[in-house]
Amino acid sequence: MAEQFEVVQEGEYPASPDRVWQAVTADTAAWLFPAGGGEEIVWEPPTHRVNRMDGPDGWFNHLEQVIEASADGRSSLRWVHRGVLPPGTTDATGIELHTAFYLHTLAEYLEHFDGRQAVFVDVQGPSESMTQDAFEVVRAAIGVDPDAVVGTIAEGELPLVSSDAILDYSNAHFIGLRTDDALYRFFGRNAFGGPVGLTVHHFGDADADELQVEWQQWLDGLFGSDAPE
Repeated sequence: MAEQFEVVQEGEYPASPDRVWQAVTADTAAWLFPAGGGEEIVWEPPTHRVNRMDGPDGWFNHLEQVIEASADGRSSLRWVHRGVLPPGTTDATGIELHTAFYLHTLAEYLEHFDGRQAVFVDVQGPSESMTQDAFEVVRAAIGVDPDAVVGTIAEGELPLVSSDAILDYSNAHFIGLRTDDALYRFFGRNAFGGPVGLTVHHFGDADADELQVEWQQWLDGLFGSDAPE
């Protein structure tokens, strides 16, 4: 049987328990990805949820969220994720790092876009983006230096972005940008055996097909024949 993992992260969020509950149970496309399925083992709005999926050969995915009210209309969230490590991985480092980025994005959504419907697209890079330095190619195209601080405005030419793209998250594996009407998340999954990728969570008047095409062309172009020297 494959090795199991447990990731536990806790944080405070700029919204009431009701709003955090809505975000983590229904509005996941706004900060994570469209999610659903599984069995609701515990469903106690707006404080406690346990969801579990089971599959062949002992595979399972177990999520628990515990939400409590805190001061000034804010809430604390305890996020517990248990499951089976993906093939070829020996620890949960990648899952832990992804979880931290996702939960940061949850906070950005609640702070800036709470209640607004998201148009979501998920773009995966080509196989050429699995090289060791692939995410640095993406970083350069975004126009964000490795030592840039939160609040820096990205200088790259990004498709269908009509306002300043402000850096809200940056480390060796992930970059987050926020504009007036969208969250852009960039994933250096080349460090974990996959291609680089990105997601767009758009809260304005946007067409999902157009976003998908434009961002796919942008990402492919960084690693294709028309990639900059």
